[in-house]
Amino acid sequence: MKKTECGGARVAGIGHYLPERILTNFDFEKMVDTTDEWIVTRSGIRERHIAAEDQATSDLAFEASKIALADAGVEPEDIDLIILGTVTPDMPFPSAACVLQDKLGAKKAAAFDVTAACSGFIYGLSIAHSLINNKKGEKALVIGVETLSRITDYEDRTTCVLFGDGAGATVLEPCAAGDGILSTFMRSDGSLAELLCQPGGGSRRPLNEERLRNREQYLKMKGNEVFKYAVRAMVGASRTVLKEVDMTTEELDFLIPHQANIRIIEGVRRRLELPKEKVIVNIDRVGNTSSASIPIAFAEAVKNGEIKRGDTVLMAGFGGGLTWGAALLKF
Repeated sequence: MKKTECGGARVAGIGHYLPERILTNFDFEKMVDTTDEWIVTRSGIRERHIAAEDQATSDLAFEASKIALADAGVEPEDIDLIILGTVTPDMPFPSAACVLQDKLGAKKAAAFDVTAACSGFIYGLSIAHSLINNKKGEKALVIGVETLSRITDYEDRTTCVLFGDGAGATVLEPCAAGDGILSTFMRSDGSLAELLCQPGGGSRRPLNEERLRNREQYLKMKGNEVFKYAVRAMVGASRTVLKEVDMTTEELDFLIPHQANIRIIEGVRRRLELPKEKVIVNIDRVGNTSSASIPIAFAEAVKNGEIKRGDTVLMAGFGGGLTWGAALLKF
């Protein structure tokens, strides 16, 4: 593996938060026409966490961020950048990142949201990495967080069983070349936007009585079509970041894929020719938390001792937009 020539950014601290309420597949059997076996077979999901009625996206982000800051030994007032990936902000504006900045007391931080759906955390890492390299800040807080329960249609049995709420956060700081984040990649294809979207509520289709009756305020997904693109895009992004630093998959310690569907995860694993023990999977307990899925899985794997300092970790995501990307780092 060759080392990158420029400076870098390393993960100095990490944390995650999952709401207390758990919604199981057996709960869904009482809500819609489905079964535990049907859900597990098609998605790999057994349960997911759901935010309380008084919890907003910034509240979940706040809990994860506190843990990440403590893990890094960094005070909120030391943070220069807050980059928050989400499609479920507290409100259209101001950004959830600005709301979080106030909650934390990170008074000198520039704060903004990234709306890249399930790729949001990867996009956030890439942006923070670039800004730190260009000396636009020394310490960045990058969060992936969602309250997807707010935009999930619990009458649509094909989508409602997939999504959960949660937050994952990382603190980044400068490091030497060849350490920390080694390579990132981002891409999108807006021509496929209708495959995964929330059609109502924006300037194109502001909500009215008819659109509410049509349930346009909820997430819509053409699952089979998304599946076809997801595996190919995540594999391509992964190979791109590996090639950039002349690394092979055999040199990887772990892959953390977006936790969308166990069949997608397996498809990516097989195409990258990775053994199962090198792939971090928590979809059975957490479900699809969109931009939060990768940092939650990362934080859990670090907390339980699976991922250790010095390990080389590949992250790959894919989501609405369509967006996709990958990040390669030495933890």
